[in-house]
Formats: sequence, C-alpha cells, structure tokens
Amino acid sequence: MIKKTLFFLLLTITVLGQNTQSLEDSIYQVIDGFVKHPSVEALIKLNQMDRRFWNDKQPKTKEELLAIVILNCNKGYYESQFGKNREATESYEKAWQLFQKNKLSHYDIVEFCLKPLGNLYTVQGDYDNAENIIKQYYYSAIKEKNQSQKIAAILNLSNVYQSAGKTDLAIDLVRKTIQTEKLSKTQKGIFVTNLGNNYLLNYKKALVTQSQNPSGFKKIEQTYLYAIQLLQGDKTQSETLGNCYRNLASLYVQERHYDKANDYFAEAKKLFFATVNRDPRKLAKLYYEEAVLLFEQQKRKEASALIESVFSTLIPKYSNTKNSLPNQKSLYAETILLDAFDLQAAIYSQENQPKKALEAYGLAFYIEDLFANLLIYENSKIITQTRVRTRTEKCIALYDVLYKKEHKQAYIESAFQLAEKTKSTVLKDYLLKTKTASRAEKLHLEQLQNWTVEIAKEQQKGDSADIVKINKAIEKQNELVLSLKKIESEKGATEAPEINIQNLFTKLKDEGVVLLNYFSGSEKTYCFTFENSTIQLKSFSNDKETTTKIWKFIDYFKDADAIVNDVKGYSQTGKIVYDILQLPRKTDFKKLLIIPDGILNFVSFEALITKESTTTNFAKMHYLVQDYAIGYNNSVAFYLNEIEIEKPRKNVLGVFPVFEKTDDALSFSKKEMASIKRNFEGRFFENEQATFDHFKSNASSYSILHLSTHASSGDVETAASIKFYDQDILYPELYSLKINPDLVVLSACETGVGKLYKSEGAMSVARGFQFAGARNLLFSLWKVNDFTTSVFMDYFYKYCNKGESYFEANQKAKLDFLEDKTISNTKKSPYYWSAFVYYGGVESGAETFNYGYLIFGFIAVIGLLLGFTRFKKWKKYKKS
Repeated sequence: MIKKTLFFLLLTITVLGQNTQSLEDSIYQVIDGFVKHPSVEALIKLNQMDRRFWNDKQPKTKEELLAIVILNCNKGYYESQFGKNREATESYEKAWQLFQKNKLSHYDIVEFCLKPLGNLYTVQGDYDNAENIIKQYYYSAIKEKNQSQKIAAILNLSNVYQSAGKTDLAIDLVRKTIQTEKLSKTQKGIFVTNLGNNYLLNYKKALVTQSQNPSGFKKIEQTYLYAIQLLQGDKTQSETLGNCYRNLASLYVQERHYDKANDYFAEAKKLFFATVNRDPRKLAKLYYEEAVLLFEQQKRKEASALIESVFSTLIPKYSNTKNSLPNQKSLYAETILLDAFDLQAAIYSQENQPKKALEAYGLAFYIEDLFANLLIYENSKIITQTRVRTRTEKCIALYDVLYKKEHKQAYIESAFQLAEKTKSTVLKDYLLKTKTASRAEKLHLEQLQNWTVEIAKEQQKGDSADIVKINKAIEKQNELVLSLKKIESEKGATEAPEINIQNLFTKLKDEGVVLLNYFSGSEKTYCFTFENSTIQLKSFSNDKETTTKIWKFIDYFKDADAIVNDVKGYSQTGKIVYDILQLPRKTDFKKLLIIPDGILNFVSFEALITKESTTTNFAKMHYLVQDYAIGYNNSVAFYLNEIEIEKPRKNVLGVFPVFEKTDDALSFSKKEMASIKRNFEGRFFENEQATFDHFKSNASSYSILHLSTHASSGDVETAASIKFYDQDILYPELYSLKINPDLVVLSACETGVGKLYKSEGAMSVARGFQFAGARNLLFSLWKVNDFTTSVFMDYFYKYCNKGESYFEANQKAKLDFLEDKTISNTKKSPYYWSAFVYYGGVESGAETFNYGYLIFGFIAVIGLLLGFTRFKKWKKYKKS
C-alpha cells in the first residue's frame, strides 16, 4: 500500500506538476514526508494540512481537490494501522465524498479508498454500509471488465456476509465463484479458505443450538487441508495459510482434541512470526486466539497473560497493574478489545470472581456502545444486538449468583436494567431520533428508507431484477449515509436513560398491573416479575425439551383443525407451557402486562391453560384470559414513558379492499365494516377506493386506523407486507407515514409475524406502524378466519364505544365470543378468538372515563350556583 501510494504520488506530481499551485504542491510535500516517516505524531501534520485546505476559502481546482483526496486516503490508511478506526473511517468517507461530488478521476479510488473503507465497515459491524460500498465497486468492475477488482469484491462481500451471520449466502456466493470464474491456484485457495471459515461458523452454531449441521467435522477439515494444498509455496499467502492452521486448531478445540489443536496453532504462529510486516492488530488477534485455546484447556493464568499482551498491543500507553483492567477512557471501537474483555470476564467467572467479571463485561459494553454510535442502518444495529445479548445473558446469570449470595435487591435491578437495554433498541433509537431530529435529518432518514425499500423490491424480482437500477439506488444510499453521518456527528449521540424503578413501581400499583419482562438467552429464559413493589427473577432452561414444548403449543395455531383434532393434547400442552412460563397464580391485580422475547413473541398468552380438564367444550376450558386482562409491549420504557395526552374524539379511518370476485375475496369484511360504522363515525374506503394513497393522505386525521385486508409474514428473502387494493406495501415502507393515531387495528393474517430477532421481535407489519408512531396496536399472530374476525371486531368496537379502554375491550370481546351461543363449539377453539393481541397502554378506560365526567358535572353545578362564567384551568382526564 505504502509503495503503491508513493509511486502514484510521484506519478501524479510528474504529470500535473508543471503548472500546479503552491497549495497543491504543499499537500503532496506533506504526504511525501509522512509516507517516509509515518507515526501517530506525524498524523498531526496531515490533519493540519487538511484544516488549512478548507480554511482557505479560495475556489479549489480539481487538481487541488484530488490532492486532498489522496491526503485523506493516506490518512485513513495510517489511522487504521494505529488503531484509530473511527478516524480512519471518517477520512476514507471524506475522500470518497469529495471524489464523487467533484467527479474526479485519474486515481484508483477503489483500491485506495473503497476497499479499505468496506473492510473498516465490516470490522465495525456496519454490514449494510460495507455491503453497499463493495457492491458499488463490484458493479463498477463488471462495467469496466476489471477481473481482479471483481474477484476482490466477491471475496470481500463473502466476508461481510460471514461477519453478519449470513453464512448460507456467503457459502452460495463462494461456491458459485469457484465454479464459474477463472481463478488462479492461489485465488482458488483463498476462496476455499473462505468456504471453510463459513462451514466452521455453521458447525459452532450447531453445537450451541443443538441443531443438525450440514457441515460435519470431516468436511471442514478436508476443506482447510485442500486450501493449504493450493496455497503452499506462495510466499505472498502466508497470512491466509496461517489462518487455515488457526481455524483447524479452533475446529479441533470444538472436539476437545487439544494436542492436535495446539500443533496446528504452533504451525500458524511459526508462519506469522516469519513475516516481516507484523500489523499490530493482527498480532493482537493472534494473542487473543491463543488465549482462547488456552482457556479451553483450563489454563486460565496463561490465557490472562496473553490478554494482557492484547491490551499492551492495542492500547497506547497501557500499563499493567496487578489484577486491574484498562481504564475506560483509553478504549475505542475495536472488536479484538471487545473479544478480549469478554474472554477475561469468562476467566473471572470461572475463578469465582463475579464482580470482576461484571467489571470486564462493563468495559465490553462500553466499547459496544462506541460501535453502536457508528451505525446508521437498521439491519446492522439489529445484528450487533445479537452479540450484546450474549453478554447480557452472562451478566444476568452473574447478578443472579450475587443476589442469591448477598440477598441485595440492587443486583436484580441491575440485571433488569441490562435486559431492558436490549429490548427494541433499534425501535427506541429511531423514535427518539425522529423526535429530536432536525428537518434535514428527518428528510435524510426518510430518503434512505425509501432507497432501501426500492432495493428490496427490485431484489425480490430475482433473476429479472434490474442491476443498473439497484446500483443507482446503492449510490444514492451511500451519498445519503455520508451526509447523515456528518449531521449526526455534529449533533452528538443520544442515549435512552435507565428505567426509574421507583416510578415503575408507582405506575404499576396505580394501574393495578403485574408486569412480566422476559429475556430469552441461549441457555436460559429469564423472567423479571414486578408485583407489589418487588422484583423477582425466575428462569427456565432453553434446552431442546423445553423449547420443543413451547413450539408445540405455537404449532397448534398453524391451521384451524389442529386444536379441534387434538383437544386433550392442546389442553395438556397449554397447561405445561403455562407452568414453564412461570405466570403469577394468585394476585390482587387483574391486569397482566407482558414484555415477550424470542419465540414468546409468537405465543398468545390469553390461550394458555391454567387448569387442565377433560372437557371438549371450548367455552368451559380454563384460559389465562379469564383471570387477567392481558396486554403486551415491546419494552418497559414504552410502558413507563407513555405520554399523557388529551384523547381525541374517537373516529375511524377504515380500509376494506374486500377483493370481491377474486381468489382473495374477504366476504365478511363488509360485515366488519358495518359493525364499526354502528359504533363510530369515520371514513371508510372499500373495494377499488381502498388504495395506499387514500390511506396515506387521510390517516393523520383519524384517531383509529382500521385495516381489514390480507397480509403476509414474509420469509427469509421477502419482507412482511400488507395488501391494499392497488398494491402490496412492505413493512419498511410504513416507517415514513405521517400518523399519530390512538389505535391501529390490523384485521388481517399474521400482521404480528415476521422474521424474528430476539432483541427487536418480529419484523412484521405491526412493527412498521410502530416505527410510524402508533402507540397502541391490535394485530394477529396467525392466519385469521374472515367470519370469526368480524364477530370479534363487533364485540371489540362495542366495548370501545362504551368507554372501555382498548386493553379491556380486547379481553371482554374474547370472553363474550366464548359465551356467544350463536357460535358453534368448533368456532370457539382458541384458534379463532385468541389470534389478536394488544400492544400498548393498559389503563382502565371505563373507570377513567366515568370519573372524568363525574368531576366535570360536579364543577359545572358549582359554577352555575356561584355564577361563574369561566374557569381558568381545567384538567382533562385520560379517556380510552
């Protein structure tokens, strides 16, 4: 890199140097001096030159602009070498933005800017940005028929997929490349190594989840041995060859064949130290991997010594004090440091030092927050949360140990705060950001989301997708991201505050609510139960047996006949799952607020069986909904921080495509609409009038938005969507809706179902409306029946019209459904009445409603008696 850059600088100066201005000359002079003697101190001169360039307000020539691009590329390269990854990213981004904006040329921007920038994004967990940058120079390489850059792009893209956990995508890409591209022996060896890396990741994942793995031990070993065969003899590939040996060592560790693992790692070390250029970051990574190997062999002291070497290598001016950890102020966004702290915490845990372990994990969380502040895309933030949750689970377990030992409630509270921090982080961040964002930032976010949807829709076309169109959209995304990062860096990071436990207790007591907050880890699911101003921490195993029982209950709702054909089995399973989930048995409160997690997002708690019976009469079975009015929320923060607003007069915007005379016809949808009209005023679009544009242009004027239509939960490739008369709308398209409704009712199939992430829940249509600002939602967890949905909705809206809260109306509608003598026993199966779940506030509507009017009447009477004609202040109580 150094030689290539220096050569090009000399070439550039030779070609352009005859009539250059002094500013351009001075830039190249500073770069030349730095390249000869690079150091952290010398970086200051590059930064000074960069500032001097922009402080000079004179118009810049293209030659001068190109010079400052080259300066920033060199600055970025050395900043990354010195562990300043954030600064390096900013330097490369600045260079790329200047190069694009000013349409510069005569510089290999792909080699010296885009490739290292994509790699930095990958290291930082900014996978969407990495993918976009790589795809951009991939399409450019195809257009220019640059085979070497095309191959490099494919390899880097496979690395992004691998790092993001999309190993199947990475494997498909690498296999296709090996089969279709003309690769040299060395190139093939590199791709085979990459293939082995993905096989190994799948293998490790299968061991953790106890699932079947298509890549067996022998297959992985043979893949690496074949790669070694292809790479041996090529001195330029000693690093890749060393990686093969290191990964073979890791493979044998999984099988606890430590002698073989040690032999392979010794071979890797020999190759590494034979190289002249030892990158500090790569050296630190070698120390870390050896520390892992030793830790697995219970050699904790030796492992800790190597972790010290990681700190010494990566942290400037680090000094080791006995049994102490680095100062937080010296840390920066670096994945190797993150891994080192996690490993050190694991060592402390094994050494029975839970408080030291929590201290190490705390430093890892700090670094994780630094990474989070670098991310823009929703998907990258969600993937990062997976790593956060693994650490959170370990911390909760440590706090549980300390609580059982010392009986201090503060430990349970700390565990809860960590668990809460992982709940719907992306949704919370988005809502906070849009609330405080400037007009320019909001516009950037909206445009970025629009381009994301544009790409997703085009990619769904498969082989017929327009590559040029996708590439153009990616270019626009990249421009917006760079601009958005600049806006956000000037504004500074915003962070949601911790939950005020005392305020939470007060609110729960005032509203008569028992709160269950679940955290689903890899080993256990924890449940924080808030009741009578106390917190209890309970847990159950996530072993295969327990998980199978929960899935068995969920599977009863896959089709209408499953429960009817096995009533006894449903009753038994419903009671088993009720016991597993450790729900409250006896309580003075009759409201239950549940914050689900993991697969519990797909459980309708109302339909759980509290007492097993032999009856086949569904109305006589014992359901949890009979004991509690049940509501859900994504996060305790959403419940605690509900804004007390003046309730508008209820009116409904209804969307009823009906789809008459088609295979999609919803014959009872009109009956549902008629029922709502009897209870509330509003505007109702049906048939061809039920378009997305009509909905979008009217939605902000109504307190209740009711959509009776079809929806899809999507799949791995396709996002969840909702169907209007004229088009299907993907859930991310809903983010930018200008709405502030009191309630959104999604009377359609699977509107709460989508690709599941433990940190965020399902990527569903309901989530789209939450991003748009919907506070309260009623949506379905499975395919709903047209007729029974219309009956349920009739009951629901009648109770809403009587002044009941949405929360209570949901429970009472279900109980009335079960008591309705006009509905057959078959149709009273939980499949038909428990699909709809309510997310939102859990206040009592009827009580508050009546109390408000009682006060109003009392004051009015006093006013008439005393002759008052006006009141200065009137406090309105919250109505449902």
